[in-house]
Amino acid sequence: MAPRTIKLNDGRQIPWIGFGTGTALFRKDATQLVVQAIDNGINHLDGAQVYRNEDTLGLAIKESGKPRSELFVTTKLNPGETVNIKGTLEESLRKLQLDHVDLFLVHSPHPANKEGKLQDVWRQMEEVQAAGLATSIGVSNFRVEDLEQILQTAKVVPAVNQIELHPYVWDTARSIVEFGNEHGILTASYGGLTPIVRAPGGPVDPVIASIRERIERTRGEPVSAGQVLTKWLLQKGAIVITTTSKVERIKEFLDAENLPDLEEKEILAIDNAGLKRHVRAFMHVVFGETK
Repeated sequence: MAPRTIKLNDGRQIPWIGFGTGTALFRKDATQLVVQAIDNGINHLDGAQVYRNEDTLGLAIKESGKPRSELFVTTKLNPGETVNIKGTLEESLRKLQLDHVDLFLVHSPHPANKEGKLQDVWRQMEEVQAAGLATSIGVSNFRVEDLEQILQTAKVVPAVNQIELHPYVWDTARSIVEFGNEHGILTASYGGLTPIVRAPGGPVDPVIASIRERIERTRGEPVSAGQVLTKWLLQKGAIVITTTSKVERIKEFLDAENLPDLEEKEILAIDNAGLKRHVRAFMHVVFGETK
């Protein structure tokens, strides 16, 4: 059964979970792992020009044998590109062996926001959509002020803002998520398992452990810490971009939506524990943070 979908502000549907070809696959051949993800039920594939592996993502789509209509494919604009956005997407489509992507994102507001070019970048994104090269358009790593800037002149409201989202960035992410909710911009998350994989041993760990035990008792079968964090993201209204080389982990991720809901007090406990530590793994330059 395909993962459930969420409706975007343009009326189209996006699967709640996507397989990312960045981070561990950055500048690497993604073919085998993408085929594996598709074979095991993930039909939303998240790429980017800067990952330098769109050609292998395209090969995987072809090798999977999955009809194009059953896949949701995202790519993202190279952060330095402000002049010929249509041309760069056409090049991406050649690599992907597709005639359109389902979602095209501005990968980063930087450096365009520092150069006063953000509104022009978004105008070009609207032209790309009008030309049929991208079904939906959106942004990534945008702060509230970046979103406000493009909304001043936008004819199309971004469908998605994909950001690093986990409890250890909730202090800065919360206002972005809430702004998105107010304007119909869906939040997509990446780096959601950072408290487990990049910053273990922090204040969130015992909170997740106790919630996991509670759900295991309720459900009567094992529940992982990763599933609890994924459920937290889902209940924040976010879609989840993740990656793994293991089939059992794919199945675990897909099963996270079937977990009983976290209680309101449990969500609050995760939020509050996250506020005790700040860990940003990506895009420090956008947020003016040092590593």
